[in-house]
Amino acid sequence: MNILTDELPASVDISGQIYKINPDFRTCLNVIMAFEDNDLTPQEKQAILLSSLYPVLPHDMMEAIKQANLFLNGGKVSENEDEPMRLYSFSKDANFIFAAFRQTHGIDLQTDDMHWWKFLALFMDLGQDTTFCQLVSLRKRVKTGKATKEERAIAREMGEVLEVPDIDTRTLEEKEREAEFIRLVTQGKRK
Repeated sequence: MNILTDELPASVDISGQIYKINPDFRTCLNVIMAFEDNDLTPQEKQAILLSSLYPVLPHDMMEAIKQANLFLNGGKVSENEDEPMRLYSFSKDANFIFAAFRQTHGIDLQTDDMHWWKFLALFMDLGQDTTFCQLVSLRKRVKTGKATKEERAIAREMGEVLEVPDIDTRTLEEKEREAEFIRLVTQGKRK
């Protein structure tokens, strides 16, 4: 698929059947932000993914999830299964991203409609002089230990603005076991 010459997809092939998929960037961002939400269970996240992207739910749910993830990844298969360094959050950095689109591309994300893949291409080319890109760059230098003494001081002053929350990938059962463990430990301290 070549974004310069090919029409951007609005459907996916699931087990030989074509299903429409919602290509609007806002819908896709809402799905991604659901996956960033540590209060949602993995099953709730998958339900949001399926119900948001597919007007008609496919019969093969596992393939539908696989194709939805491929679509959200711009049609590219992820070769690296390791957890990438998390340098931004669409939820936390929304204002910075909005401003960066306006500054770099002259696009008002509140009024302009666009395909998710177009959004991704433009997102990957946000100007280095935007606050968002400077913030991401500082986060990377801090996380990799390459920040200068002055940058580390700035990072400490920025506090929560600089922090990107980790995504909790534990299952509901793991979360419940931890909550029970903490309850028992806390209860034992009171005795």
